[in-house]
Amino acid sequence: MNLKLQCVVPENIEKEKTRNSQIWSRDILINKGEHLHIVAPSGSGKTSFILFIYGIRNDYSGKIFYDDQILKELGTEDLSMLRQKNISIVFQDLKLFNEETVRANIEIKRQLNPFHDAEMIDEMAVLLGIESKLNQQLKKCSYGEQQRVAIIRALMQPFDFLLLDEPFSHLDENNRAKAMKLIYGECDKRNAAMIFADLKSSEYFKGEKVLML
Repeated sequence: MNLKLQCVVPENIEKEKTRNSQIWSRDILINKGEHLHIVAPSGSGKTSFILFIYGIRNDYSGKIFYDDQILKELGTEDLSMLRQKNISIVFQDLKLFNEETVRANIEIKRQLNPFHDAEMIDEMAVLLGIESKLNQQLKKCSYGEQQRVAIIRALMQPFDFLLLDEPFSHLDENNRAKAMKLIYGECDKRNAAMIFADLKSSEYFKGEKVLML
């Protein structure tokens, strides 16, 4: 599977902000197994870019293809299946359930289309240092702990593309390194592409491609 962006431009972005972009108004091809780092200053459309690819937002011109399928033309059921089987995401605002436990937040996603057994939740929680939080309500966790929950949740399903929108913004250096190592390992298991969008370059991300938004 590959992902192709064909002259994609947000409808509400100023033309001045697209002039020097290496993504907006250009043709971009991302193949399965590639790692792409999007470096994007605040206000340049980083989160919009991620949500366009995930199919949540359609307020752009141009076309986004998964193989030969135009994303905007997919029906609700086909788009849902694409997200269950081919695309996983760590949202910038996480989109977790505050009243549920940490384990329930992760298990909800795993049950939709499991790639891992339930025991892997405990293993990943240990790796990211949140094993003691699994049975407490999410709202009692710090934001950094919630980011780690969102990362584990995203890794529970199959995917060909993993979308990461500032996934480490509240993690210290040690936890960033651990999370990145885990993500790389899971992408390798699936030969999946990783698209990592952040405000600046990351020393933990060894992307074959680095593009300025």
